[in-house]
Amino acid sequence: MTVTGTPPRRQSVQAAGPLTDLDTPDTLDLLFGDPYDPANPVGHRAFLDADERGDFLPAGRKALESFGIGAQFVPRALGGRLGQVDELARVLRTVFRHDGSLGLGLGAINLIASSTVWAAGDAQQQGFMADVLLRGGPTAGAITELAYGDDLARTRLQATERGEGVVLNGRKEVISNIARAHAFTVLARTSADQGSRSHTLFLVDPASVPRDRMRFLPRFRTSGMRASHLGGVEFVDCPLPSSAVVGGYGNAMETILRCFQVTKSVAGAASIGMVDTMLRTVADFAVNRRLYDRTVTGLPFVEAELAGVFTDLLICDALTTTACRALHVLPRQTSVYAAATKYLVPEIEQAAADRLTVVLGARSFLREGPHAVFQKNLRDLPVAALAHSGATVCLSTIIPQLPRLARKSWFTSDAPEPALYRLARPLPDLDFQRLEANAGSDDRVIATLPAVEREVRADPVLRALCARLLDELRSLTDGWRALAPRNRTPFAGPIGFELAERYTVVLAAAACLGMWWHNQDHPDPFMRDTAWLVCALDRLTRRLGYDPLPEAEHAAGQVFTELLRRHAEHRAFDLIGRRLH
Repeated sequence: MTVTGTPPRRQSVQAAGPLTDLDTPDTLDLLFGDPYDPANPVGHRAFLDADERGDFLPAGRKALESFGIGAQFVPRALGGRLGQVDELARVLRTVFRHDGSLGLGLGAINLIASSTVWAAGDAQQQGFMADVLLRGGPTAGAITELAYGDDLARTRLQATERGEGVVLNGRKEVISNIARAHAFTVLARTSADQGSRSHTLFLVDPASVPRDRMRFLPRFRTSGMRASHLGGVEFVDCPLPSSAVVGGYGNAMETILRCFQVTKSVAGAASIGMVDTMLRTVADFAVNRRLYDRTVTGLPFVEAELAGVFTDLLICDALTTTACRALHVLPRQTSVYAAATKYLVPEIEQAAADRLTVVLGARSFLREGPHAVFQKNLRDLPVAALAHSGATVCLSTIIPQLPRLARKSWFTSDAPEPALYRLARPLPDLDFQRLEANAGSDDRVIATLPAVEREVRADPVLRALCARLLDELRSLTDGWRALAPRNRTPFAGPIGFELAERYTVVLAAAACLGMWWHNQDHPDPFMRDTAWLVCALDRLTRRLGYDPLPEAEHAAGQVFTELLRRHAEHRAFDLIGRRLH
């Protein structure tokens, strides 16, 4: 493991705040250009062709290399651009908006692989990883195993001390980039004992490993994200030096639990880009297609569905942005927030994609033509949802922590500082050392709900919606207090999972309230108005079993008008609303 000279220093290419000059596309969007231009070498047509071939688009890779994508994952202290997590999430969202395979394989995987090194690695390991990323090298995280999925405690790959180092025996499968990686991390069992201290992380320089002791397994082909290179690696008495140990023997689980809070939050925020493209494709179809002497957008059903999906994207952005910023502002609490985000956002996104499929009809299956990118994203989206952590694992992470929050925090904690929500407010660089494997007993995001409710009581619609949410929070409090001990563990019965799921919905509502209340200086008057908030809270309370609020129908009309404006002006369907090209 060697650092090849001084890593190149990458200056930030996105120094301006997220709400600055919304009429100017970000640097990365300028590099990608108009995705609907058939002559664009990194447009939708080119990515569709690459998807058919099952490989990354070379021009797309070059675009990310010219942007210096690897620097996004390297802390600023080590010469990169990684400082504020919500900024990283917006960069990856742009990549996912154009191609999910590129976003996963050349984006999110680098974060998964490197975050444990930033959190627990020594100076030499961090320098090596930074050097690889700053020079544009791919990385990989060999954490999970095919037989056990997200159940990391059952990892079978063994690391045995021998002489002054260790030898690895076993295999990892379905690992993105593993055969191409210039550096990768490996989770291995280092003790036969049960418990969280039986596993260790190793940082591997594949160039220094004897090739007869490590072999790469055949590629796994997938129906979604077909350009992604999912492979495997097998070790047979493969020697590693003791310097490959990351964070000390037996500390892997704690390190991974802390780092997964970052990767879960970013993954949910990035995947919004794929649904943005799907909504944009269907909106384009609806604007240009005529039925019954009107455009399809004039049909009430279509108007309601498109406005609803736009609202869903705003909900997802509010929740994921809150989770990302909480890593800086509330680092002791993000174990719960990150898991809730990784559970609820894919659920909302998949339901939104299904509704868009109904609007687009048979065209949603076409692999050619102006709407072909829709079917690609429809296949890619479930892969993004499953990558890293599935829904059951996320809820299992939340369940043991919620009884303590219900007992000690809800209705008693103070609201968080406004910096958590203020999009224009810069935050200190991410400090991995401040993250905790388990959340404390102070749920500040939920505390946003009663705090903002007190401020909006003069608005009858918001007052009614907040009353529903407060009633739900009281019901959740009583529900957790009444649970049997077993149902407060990852092995809970259905009631524990149901209560955890309902908590994620209330958390999303609190995030929406916080984002609206604390961004009244947003340059877009739509984001300052209550229409999107009313629609968001109405949709979330309907997930909890409430009837639609009649007053929300008028607000949905305003949301639809904004959707048509953003579509015509090529603006993102998120909290920022920046022009894309």
